[in-house]
Amino acid sequence: MTTTTPSDVRPDPPHSPDDRSLTEFGYRQELHRSLGRYASFAAGFSFISVLTTVFQFFAFGYAFGGPVFFWTWPAVLIGQLLVAACFAELAARYPISGAIYQWSSRLSNLTFGWFAGWIMVIGQIVVVAAAALALQIVLPAIWSGFQLIGTDSAPTSADGAANAAVLGVILLALTTLVNIMDNRVMSVINRIGVTAEIIGAGLIIVLLLTHSERTPGITFHTEGAAQPGLLGALLVGSMAAAYVMIGFDSAGEMSEETHHPRRTAPRTILVALGAAGLLATLIVLGGLLAAPSLTDGRLGVEGLSYVLTSSLGDGVGRALLADVVVAIAVATLAIQTAACRMLFSMARDGQLPFSGRLARVNPRTGMPSAPALVVGLLAAALLLLNFASPDAFLAIGTTCIVMLYLAYAMVTGPLLIRRLRGEFTTDGTDETGAKLFSLGRWGIPINALALLYGLFMTVNLAWPRAAVYDPTGGHWYFQWFTVLFLGATLALGAAWRLYVRRTTTATA
Repeated sequence: MTTTTPSDVRPDPPHSPDDRSLTEFGYRQELHRSLGRYASFAAGFSFISVLTTVFQFFAFGYAFGGPVFFWTWPAVLIGQLLVAACFAELAARYPISGAIYQWSSRLSNLTFGWFAGWIMVIGQIVVVAAAALALQIVLPAIWSGFQLIGTDSAPTSADGAANAAVLGVILLALTTLVNIMDNRVMSVINRIGVTAEIIGAGLIIVLLLTHSERTPGITFHTEGAAQPGLLGALLVGSMAAAYVMIGFDSAGEMSEETHHPRRTAPRTILVALGAAGLLATLIVLGGLLAAPSLTDGRLGVEGLSYVLTSSLGDGVGRALLADVVVAIAVATLAIQTAACRMLFSMARDGQLPFSGRLARVNPRTGMPSAPALVVGLLAAALLLLNFASPDAFLAIGTTCIVMLYLAYAMVTGPLLIRRLRGEFTTDGTDETGAKLFSLGRWGIPINALALLYGLFMTVNLAWPRAAVYDPTGGHWYFQWFTVLFLGATLALGAAWRLYVRRTTTATA
């Protein structure tokens, strides 16, 4: 078996300035370049998917952090904007699919970059599963008929967990089908879904704020928090915001399908995160102010679905929840697409098992079909954990955040080293002749803070808190699930790399 590196790929002659920006890295244009600025924004925004993730993890954040968990949202947004600023620079200089893998490889070396890409793609597959599970939060609240298994719709119950897995598998079948079709179809669905989500999020914010039951001063309280102490409440409560504000790098992931990627991707990375973070923060504030009660226990179990249907009435509440369903479906599609591009990019360099098949692009649709099937099947397999225990819901959600945060740090770390050595250039122009996006003299401090923030949050999220990950006791493997999953991912990746090295040496 042989492997290739980016420089081993012989490109076809370029046909446009955008194609030439890819050719200089040793690749030929295979994916169809059809995405404009709004479609690029939609790729990042739909991965973050404010309505999906806020509705999915609001109850968790409130249960453990109480009202004060609101302040973790602006804090996480600032931290992630530091990371996004670094990514915007890299998206301008390396407009290639497989962003995390490509950026880390070119900033450090192929082995380190491979592990960054490996961790990222496994994390993305887990995020796909976690996003699909979000349907359980809203569908039964719209109509009880969506509760196909049992009667208890709470995702923390045995019935709710099993039903979430069934609904999630159905959604994954649909998103996998779309990811095999033409990327223009995917783009249209993304744009329509994101537009509906932005409108829906705006309506929810306005309606919640106009139905306030209390003043914003409540956000300084910790009453009812399951996690004792202000610091503990903030650290655990921050997991909700950390889960929401990931995936903004997807705009860079879609660079090979975007017109003028050096100019477009940096802007859309920052705008997608900024817009999503602002909307999410306002929705959380509105939910806390409009909740009928902060002490009856329902807000920490049913979350925002309870607030909408109770405060706004069943009719309006369910209509808005229907918009959340659209957001969940589009988010699952976008996350799966990003994972497909990562698999494609690594396989194109011969860096994965079955690389030849995974790197194959359908010339008619411009889509890599095999990665879509792989991601869909693996994500569906993860959903089966929900049949084992309701605690799997939180384990899956937290694991995917840790994987992505660690992968991000494996980019910001090498980038900081390059800056300190004076090896990171700020020169160059985009497709229009304008200067590439650059942090200039702020590069080192922003980069350093981004790395420290990322490492801190990785440790905070992965910390095996029994009260959080195994509240009922008796499931030690859920308490340590994130650490065990990450260890297994690294071990499997190391085993594959060792096998490839030995095979290559034996056939040399």
